[in-house]
Amino acid sequence: MIHRSKQYLIDDLSIHESWRLFKIMSEIVDGFENLSEIGPAVSMFGSARVQPGEALYEQTVELSKALSDAGFSIITGGGPGLMEAGNKGAFENGGESIGLHIHLPMEQQNNPYMNVKSEFRYFFIRKLMFIKYALAYVALPGGYGTLDELSEALVLIQTHRIKPFPIVLFGTEFWGGLVDWFRDQMVTNKFCKAEDLDLFIVTDDIAQVVSHIKKHVIV
Repeated sequence: MIHRSKQYLIDDLSIHESWRLFKIMSEIVDGFENLSEIGPAVSMFGSARVQPGEALYEQTVELSKALSDAGFSIITGGGPGLMEAGNKGAFENGGESIGLHIHLPMEQQNNPYMNVKSEFRYFFIRKLMFIKYALAYVALPGGYGTLDELSEALVLIQTHRIKPFPIVLFGTEFWGGLVDWFRDQMVTNKFCKAEDLDLFIVTDDIAQVVSHIKKHVIV
């Protein structure tokens, strides 16, 4: 007996799944409308688990303030931790602070430091907005979500699907081992080219983050 394969999802769309397509389109349209008027922006990613008062949280606030002083709006995931720190720096500096909030069962409550907010149910639409409206990325220490957002940007730039923009990995101690692995494993085994490592810089210096982004982006 031949069982119908569930592999090809397009053949298995039920009425419920068809309506989901309209929800997806609606969410994309809402995102475009909410964000279409924001200024030149930097997307900042990082852990939701870092607490106010911790050194990394306070560094992120200062970094966000410095980027705001340089004329950039700040986009984060709108949640707690380093997302909150990124929004807080811009918000308290009188700059534009944007949060792309995702509905999750834990960890992802809104922070109060946003003057523009957009709500999402689908990660892939949220990532589209991060890419579409950012002129640069700053990846702070974080978990799988941070790696996912960073990897997507690197792939899209590497494959020429989007125009190259500055990517900064902030925190040499955190990111150093990963970059060494890129070099020792991916480059050595010819899974990527050595020049692909030039798609980003790694630093602990807030002034270098700002100068690197300003060097490649005209506000």
